[in-house]
Amino acid sequence: MHTMWKGSISFGLVHIPIKLFAATEDKDIKFRSLHKECKNPIKYEKVCAVCDKEINQDDIVKGYEYEPGKYVIVDPEDIKELTNTSSKRVEIIDFVSIEEIDPIFYNKSYFIGPNENGEKPYSLLKKAIEETGKIGIAKITIRSKQQLAVVRGYKNGLLLETIHWPDEVRNIEHIPNFSEQLEVDERELNMAKTLVEQLTTEFNPDKYTDEYRTGLMDLIESKMKNQEYSTPHQEPETNIIDLMDALQASIDETTPKKKKKIRKKKAVSGE
Repeated sequence: MHTMWKGSISFGLVHIPIKLFAATEDKDIKFRSLHKECKNPIKYEKVCAVCDKEINQDDIVKGYEYEPGKYVIVDPEDIKELTNTSSKRVEIIDFVSIEEIDPIFYNKSYFIGPNENGEKPYSLLKKAIEETGKIGIAKITIRSKQQLAVVRGYKNGLLLETIHWPDEVRNIEHIPNFSEQLEVDERELNMAKTLVEQLTTEFNPDKYTDEYRTGLMDLIESKMKNQEYSTPHQEPETNIIDLMDALQASIDETTPKKKKKIRKKKAVSGE
């Protein structure tokens, strides 16, 4: 498993050397955009909308649009200075009960593994949060972006889950036709509750599958089996010579040229 972040967890005066590993992976089937005519991949170029010319990476700067068409240019070194102080530390600020965090806040999960000389404090933190029933609220900087996160026990290890900042979670009251006072029929409610009870079971993640992805993969494999696939058309190279022509040309080049016979004119007697 690839290490995607190295640093330490700190709470109080305790520092635990750790590594982070992506706990989930995207299984979506991705398609390439191809040119319909020749079946070659489409190349996307960075083009300035005003200058109408292709731009190199060295010609690109970061700008914040504070008004339509007006930008503040921010230098990468300025951003780097903001992240240098805490870029390699998971700083646990508080401990809370996991029930207090609504699932809407959760974003991405990472396995936490102990780094060199970190096994003992790693185990200590895991044991402490398990026996107290708490999780840690922490800050971490990943790819130059500071994120809020929780640190909790997961099976025989620790898990870090990034969570959204409070202002990133939208207000449900802003959705159209929302009303807090919802009137329901008592009989319909009882029937709905009965249906919920009948469908209630223990959560088993292996029970659920992505039917769309499975069906799409079956379709792709079927097309491959029936040879319903395309290969890109290649432009013919003009400097390629047919083998027979090349051999014949070589023979012609190496064959000695026949000398033309020159008939000597006989001298005319008396001249």
